[in-house]
Amino acid sequence: MVNELKELLRDASAHAPQETREVEALLGAGRRRVRVRRAGVVAGSALAAGAIALGSATWLHPAPADLAAAGVPRPSGPTIDLRGARPAVEGIDYRDVTTYVNEDLESDNGEYLDGVTDDGLVLFREGQTMTRLTERFALMDPATGEKQWLPDPPGNVSNPLAVELGEDRLVLQWLSWSGTAASRPLELSVYDRSAGAWTTMSWPDLPASDDLPQVHVGPDGRAYAALLVDRGDVPEGGWPTGPDGEADDADAEGDVRALWSMSLTDPTDVRDESLLVGDFGFDGDRLVWTDRSNGAAGEVHVRDLVTGEETSFGPRLGERCNLLGFDVAGGRIALSQYCGTYGDGVRDDRVQVVTTDGEQVVTLQDDGVEGGALVGGGDHLVVSAYDRATGGTYLYDFDSGDLLRLSDSMSAWSAATGAAPGDQFLWNEPTGRKVATFGRSGAETHLSEIIR
Repeated sequence: MVNELKELLRDASAHAPQETREVEALLGAGRRRVRVRRAGVVAGSALAAGAIALGSATWLHPAPADLAAAGVPRPSGPTIDLRGARPAVEGIDYRDVTTYVNEDLESDNGEYLDGVTDDGLVLFREGQTMTRLTERFALMDPATGEKQWLPDPPGNVSNPLAVELGEDRLVLQWLSWSGTAASRPLELSVYDRSAGAWTTMSWPDLPASDDLPQVHVGPDGRAYAALLVDRGDVPEGGWPTGPDGEADDADAEGDVRALWSMSLTDPTDVRDESLLVGDFGFDGDRLVWTDRSNGAAGEVHVRDLVTGEETSFGPRLGERCNLLGFDVAGGRIALSQYCGTYGDGVRDDRVQVVTTDGEQVVTLQDDGVEGGALVGGGDHLVVSAYDRATGGTYLYDFDSGDLLRLSDSMSAWSAATGAAPGDQFLWNEPTGRKVATFGRSGAETHLSEIIR
């Protein structure tokens, strides 16, 4: 999966994350989407859980940004911008499987779609509110809306990331978790769907971390966690100021993490994989990773887990590009990047797609484009854009080269996250009353399916 919420937890300031009770105090007003930037001065955990406004750069351009006039460099491979997209047609290009509307996430928390299980049920969540202090989960049939409510997960946890949504079990990681700022043990909640019971998994031999680890389930059924060992340093005196007056952290030094794997049934079964990674993911029986994340990416590495064969290549990111998002599926890798701010405050944002053999496929380049989730087994790419003129959700078809625009604006709220099986994908668009600082107060969530 793309790492949007995980990236919010990567705090490049010297401030420690807020304690869990402080984070929970912010949950009375939903979870607003925040643009990723290393040089935040607010703790990352507060950004993930609280009601934080979008960066001002999102709303500056009433016309599409002219990248060439602003001096933005062009990527080395095949490149397109968002202005050539055609409107997607419901019923021809895609169909909605289900929708859900939160009219007002500004004044209270709401309900969220946190992914779709392998057998097609939506993980539905009622968020915490000032009067309901625990989150509730259900498995919802998208065709009927019927919900099977689950027992409450144990512990003081909130804001999940779906690590695995299988037919037999659900595995959740939490944005609020126990421990002090300097020593946070990884805990995962595992729901046995046949037994109807949750288990909290932790591993005493797994090193603690002061930030939220990246976690994926591998083809062997084990959980793999990348624990921070070397955070990229902020330059002495802080980041330079870009033309838009904000910090320009392009060409940042990336973060390095140590890869560990753990059994999801035995807390004593922990293994140091003796591998340093940046971002990582699995594509079938292949492990794919970068040297660093949240900054200069270095090389991309691909290891066949059956034969042990390993290849590496330079992805040809731009000289100033920071890797902020990563996804891999179907032999393709999507790399979401911020590559600097240029004249008139125009951002060089990119979602670059390469094959696992190092071939350049396409780069979507524009001010405000990001995301890069591979769907349909890697045959399509879903991206988000936040510039006023080009904002919305887009779907790119690798076979035809068609770029489709599903909506003409983006919700400021993260009301749908997580993966979906087959040709399905989740996306949001704004709804509700107008709010001067960030568009509209609510979000309409779509679970859609690509029509081939």
